Amino acid sequence: MKILILGVNGFIGSHLVGRILRDTTWEVYGMDLGNHKVSEYLGNPRFHYREGDISISKEWIEYHVKNCDVVLPLVAIATPKVYVTDPLRVFELDFEENLRVVRQCVKYKKRVVFPSTSEVYGMCPDAEFDEETSALVTGPIPMQRWIYSTSKQLLDRVIWGYGFRDNLQFTLFRPFNWMGPKLDSLNTAKEGSSRLVTQFAWNLFNGEPLKLVDGGAQRRCFCDVEDAMDGLMSILRNEGGKADGRIFNIGNPANDHSVQDIAERMLEIWKDHPFRLERNIPLSQIVQETSGAFYGKGYQDVLVRTPSIRRMRETFGFDPKIGIKEALRKAIDFFVEEHKAMEKIVETEG
Repeated sequence: MKILILGVNGFIGSHLVGRILRDTTWEVYGMDLGNHKVSEYLGNPRFHYREGDISISKEWIEYHVKNCDVVLPLVAIATPKVYVTDPLRVFELDFEENLRVVRQCVKYKKRVVFPSTSEVYGMCPDAEFDEETSALVTGPIPMQRWIYSTSKQLLDRVIWGYGFRDNLQFTLFRPFNWMGPKLDSLNTAKEGSSRLVTQFAWNLFNGEPLKLVDGGAQRRCFCDVEDAMDGLMSILRNEGGKADGRIFNIGNPANDHSVQDIAERMLEIWKDHPFRLERNIPLSQIVQETSGAFYGKGYQDVLVRTPSIRRMRETFGFDPKIGIKEALRKAIDFFVEEHKAMEKIVETEG
């Protein structure tokens, strides 16, 4: 099988390449703006990488959509700060550029596996979010943070419509707070622009306060990327066509924690971490911050986001096992190694 991954150097794409090359005989064709997260795979004869921009490299993309079996359009802006500060950029990339790829899949009759998002559920009041019965509830227009959610939801509906009208073979999957190595990079972390674990890790490395936005009572269900890859690979294998025309939540309801709890757990791990002790890095404090000060005007948060994974369990036997303590330690250890590697580069160049 030949798989085209657009956004291959991202968090999901880089882990997926590794899992595919390790566990299958499939070939991967990937494009992204850089390759630092997939550099270890560049010498593999089954990984064909091209550096490029999805909005510019249109001929290359169409050629490989035509010649591959499965297409994963993973290119997206997925950081809340940008939803608020540059909503049109989010819409143009997350919806418009990916729509063009989806239409090529329709044209060439190729299977598309599209990354929806847990954010499509918005402020749904259900205790657990079901893929097809839960309401999708977003906030008012001036709350620009919902541009990401609605862009993804609209593309979900368009893909579903193409499946209904043109028999497009598709699967939608919805990640619920996947985390782990390569989520972001400490070297590009900016306050309000990185995902939660990366932001807190950056603060810990610099002895800075961990800021709880609006009290940190917001709860999320965190899923280690290795568990997440188990689920995504099942969808890609699609044995018996069980994933066709369906939507799947991929998450770990057992790892349901508040932002405050994540801050406290990361602080506990970091307190005795050899790297901190060796460098004598001051121990961070936990402080309070308002969402307006942290993200800017136009931000609105969600207090709970719990997936039903019944469909993944019944269809593929999906059973996430990695607990939050192990997942957080893996993430912190990755950042430590990344930091050390960057120090060596600076020393060499100096």
